[in-house]
Formats: sequence, C-alpha cells, structure tokens
Amino acid sequence: MKPALKPLISGPSTPPDPVTPPPRIINNRRGKSCRTRRPEAPLRSQEEGNGGRIWKTGQCDDRARRRSERRVKAAAFPRQKLIRDFDFDSNPNVDPATIHTLTKCEWVKKGLPLCLIGDSGTGRSHLLIALGTEAAIAGFRVKYVLATKLVNELVAAADEKQLTKTIARYGRVDLLCIDELGYMELDRHGAELLFQVLTEREEKNSLAIASNESFGGWTKTFTDPRLCAAIVDRLTFGGNIIETGTDSYRLQQTRARNESTG
Repeated sequence: MKPALKPLISGPSTPPDPVTPPPRIINNRRGKSCRTRRPEAPLRSQEEGNGGRIWKTGQCDDRARRRSERRVKAAAFPRQKLIRDFDFDSNPNVDPATIHTLTKCEWVKKGLPLCLIGDSGTGRSHLLIALGTEAAIAGFRVKYVLATKLVNELVAAADEKQLTKTIARYGRVDLLCIDELGYMELDRHGAELLFQVLTEREEKNSLAIASNESFGGWTKTFTDPRLCAAIVDRLTFGGNIIETGTDSYRLQQTRARNESTG
C-alpha cells in the first residue's frame, strides 16, 4: 500500500521587486554619449535665449549648456549682442526673415560666407556678433577678430616663422567673424597674408565679415586691384550679402531722446 502524499504547504507569495529600467543612452551633436536621468527624476525646463530655446536642466543638458557657454566665451566677442535685441523697426533695410533663417546656422554647416555691409550705426557689427553667438550656442567653434588685429597678428607670425601655424589655427574654427574690414588701408604684404587665411577656409569653413565699405570701395583697403577682386570673390561666392544701409539708427535714437528731453 502506497503512503499518502503530504499536502504542500506554501506561504503567502511575495511579488518580485520591480526592475528599474536602466537609463537610456543618447548621443549629442558631436556623437558623445550621455546618460539621461531615470524616469522618476522629472526634468525641469527653462526658456533661455533667442527663438525660445529650451534648456533641460538634467545631467546631460547641464553639460551641453556649460559647453555652449565655453564656446561663446572662447569666441572672444567684445560684448554681448543678441538677435532679439536688434531693432528691426529702426532699420527697415534688414529683413527679419532673412536674419532668423541665418540663426538656424545651415550656412555655417555648409561652410558658406556671409557679408554684412553698411555704415556705422546701422547694426552690422551687432548682427555679426549675434549670429556668431547663435553659431556657438548651436555647437560650432567660433572666433571673432578685428581685421586690423588679424593682419597685425599674421605679420608678426610671419616675422617669427609661425605663419603656417597661425593660419592653420584660424582655419580650424567653424566660423571666423572678421569685423571692421575696410576701416584701414592694408599694404600688399598684409593683404596677401589675409588672403592666405581666406584661401585656407574657402569652401571648408564659414567666414563672416562686417565692413563699412561697399565692394566697389574695397580698393581703398586692398590697393592691388587683382588681389582685391580675388578677395571679394572668396567672400561672396555662394554666400549671403546683407546691406544694413547708410542711415545710422543709433544717431536717430539719440536725436529722438534729445528732442524728447528738450
């Protein structure tokens, strides 16, 4: 006779511990991985900058924001200028739609040039710095320099046998912003050195310039007609040309303030 089977005794079942999903891996613009926060740590957002940029204050986005700040600082802009602060109403020569298209930085990605031509007080340097700032925030390496400072640096580098290294350094940045081109006459040697920088960047990296002279007056700066024509060709081929006009809106605003207080 077979022995009776003993009943199985089981205690109350305990549900398994919930498995926390691992953090997702995302890639930023330059292909570097960064871990996001876990789902239970909600992200806060803060609107900042032109165009309503949203900076998420999570771990990855804090790093991206700090990198953007470092790129803006490394560009060495002389002062802060933003697109949102530009007075389009006071300067009807500048098309807002064109400027806001440029803030998307497709021209920088494609390595195209940008020329801002206009008299003092028309906003050309404001736009140069503001668009350069947009490019730095978007992840591009940007450098701002005055035309005379750049030429003097190139001349000194040539004397010290460091010209190749200096030209290569200016050639590596994604966007080179040259301001106040046309204020001073350059001798042939200085113009040739500047031409080497332009040639180094041609169709590879973007160049943006601001000048108080129309292209027809550039022979005052570049006294060699053939060299002048070659430089204009480098700066305009396939690029954007924005003319900010001749009427200083800064002077208009000053006059308006004086009339209102008088």
